[in-house]
Amino acid sequence: MILEVAILNIKKGLSADFENNFQKAQHIISSMKGYISHELKKCLERDDKYILLVNWESVEDHEIGFRKSSEYQEWKKLLHHFYEPFPVVEHYI
Repeated sequence: MILEVAILNIKKGLSADFENNFQKAQHIISSMKGYISHELKKCLERDDKYILLVNWESVEDHEIGFRKSSEYQEWKKLLHHFYEPFPVVEHYI
């Protein structure tokens, strides 16, 4: 099992819209092969900052299975326009 970690900085004032879209997007990621679980946590100190934690069976399930899928295009459409800057995604064992 690996843990995907992404710090999400959301454009100022768009956190509520981001959270609404994430409610839709989480159904996409949770349906993917190799997905185990996820958590989205809001930062206490900064209103427009979150951390996304996703457990996958393997890095390939995330990097290839999810990111190269047609479902990822919908995920991208729902969420990517909120990020500033675009998040760095790292994997942990």
